[in-house]
Amino acid sequence: MADGSVAGLSSLKGKVSEEEWKARVDLAALYRLVALYGWDDMIYTHISARIPGPEHHFLINPYGMFFEEITASSLVKIDLEGKILQETPYFINPAGFTIHSAVHAAREDAHYVMHLHSDQGVAVSAQKEGLLPLSQHALIVLPKLAYHDYEGIALNLDERERLVHDIGDKTLMLLRNHGTLSVGRTAADCWTGMFYLERACKQQVMALSVGRENVLFAPEASQNEVKNQTSRGIGGGLAWPGALRRLDRELPGYDA
Repeated sequence: MADGSVAGLSSLKGKVSEEEWKARVDLAALYRLVALYGWDDMIYTHISARIPGPEHHFLINPYGMFFEEITASSLVKIDLEGKILQETPYFINPAGFTIHSAVHAAREDAHYVMHLHSDQGVAVSAQKEGLLPLSQHALIVLPKLAYHDYEGIALNLDERERLVHDIGDKTLMLLRNHGTLSVGRTAADCWTGMFYLERACKQQVMALSVGRENVLFAPEASQNEVKNQTSRGIGGGLAWPGALRRLDRELPGYDA
């Protein structure tokens, strides 16, 4: 449809709590932004959000829907085990929630969790040295970055314990041979962290086109300086309204 809404799906606005509706709109916006930036992988990869409240209830994408099609009302409410908690014509990919359930359960600050398979993110995840201090974007990311070795498609629930151990208190992760991951207390934080990680990976792939021996690493003193300068955050809340305005111009309908 022209406005990006899904045909035949009634809006849940006013039928769920205000807190849940806001989480739905923000999560749908994240899906649309990933599509807008070309970081989606058809119907695969996932972004999830915890619904505010004492229950451990979450929202995730309806399996089979492209990210550019997702709306606030089409998102599926589930519990920590992936059980669907609402009437919906859609289902979810239980395997896709393996990574997300692990982080949500272990981290109280993990209100939003984004996992992608972008070309540049996968490329850097497959490089032995991981992310290198080649750019300002990388220097912003590195203090927040963890790594997790590839164990196969995320179908084994016992991988969750190792993934949680590896991410620790970091907010960004390179899943080796697999992709990228971002954790945020807000949708804005989750998006901004992923934006910097993805941009740093793209810059590294481009820089290494001349060979590792020809690139310039940032001096260690400057690496420490950037770490100190960004210790309180990188302004996600300032960039988020602009991201939503861009969606309203170029891919509207996420808030339906």
